[in-house]
Amino acid sequence: MKLRIIIVDDEPLAREGLRSFLAEEPDVEIVAECANGAAAVKAVEQHHPDLLFLDVQMPRLNGFEVLELLEPANVPAIIFTTAHDRHAIRAFEVNAVDYLLKPYKQSRFKTALQRAREQIKKRETSPAPDPHLAALLAQVKGSTTVPRILVRSAGRIIFLKAQEIDHVEADGNYLLLHAGKDRHMIRDTMTAMETKLAAAGFMRISRSAMVNLSRIRELQPLAAGEYCVILHNGTRLDMTCSLHELQERLAKL
Repeated sequence: MKLRIIIVDDEPLAREGLRSFLAEEPDVEIVAECANGAAAVKAVEQHHPDLLFLDVQMPRLNGFEVLELLEPANVPAIIFTTAHDRHAIRAFEVNAVDYLLKPYKQSRFKTALQRAREQIKKRETSPAPDPHLAALLAQVKGSTTVPRILVRSAGRIIFLKAQEIDHVEADGNYLLLHAGKDRHMIRDTMTAMETKLAAAGFMRISRSAMVNLSRIRELQPLAAGEYCVILHNGTRLDMTCSLHELQERLAKL
């Protein structure tokens, strides 16, 4: 079986160089080439490659952010490519298979590829989770202070930043993300979204609603000691959480 490989780099010459090196390797198959991070996320989910040559520094969505947006089960072996020493050092620290510091020679490329082969072979023979992969994902997720939500809409992939969201509303097996005049639907649970957005200043105020605390304009009392939340855009949301808990969270903003 050939190793299925995806090349991700925003520089055409860099992609061409990798392609020429890989052409001399009989046991590999390039299943996709991507010029940006958004295309990379989509390609990995579509092709399920064994190995990803991933450029670190790309516009809008860098290599580390690409990994954050992938489901853990879909993350292949990773060889980072970068023109910057500091990125190479970080790639090493987050337990990538290897990294290639541009410009690199074919001998260095072959060393990295052989390491990838060995790791992929270990994955095939061992059902246990790869500790290097687990450490990589933990480091990447912990390094991003503002989470992004991946939204598929009309054939596009939108990366919605947490601060763009006003509130989240449950709708059966889906969630509605309200962001200004836009509304996005994704398949996820409120519990999972609460975990993802809690550190970004969100709070679940009822079973079916979560709000960006910075968007709250006022609280209005209802009957029997209950309250509703009024957002800056005029949206009214009933709350069932503790008023004291909400006040504590607001005081920390």
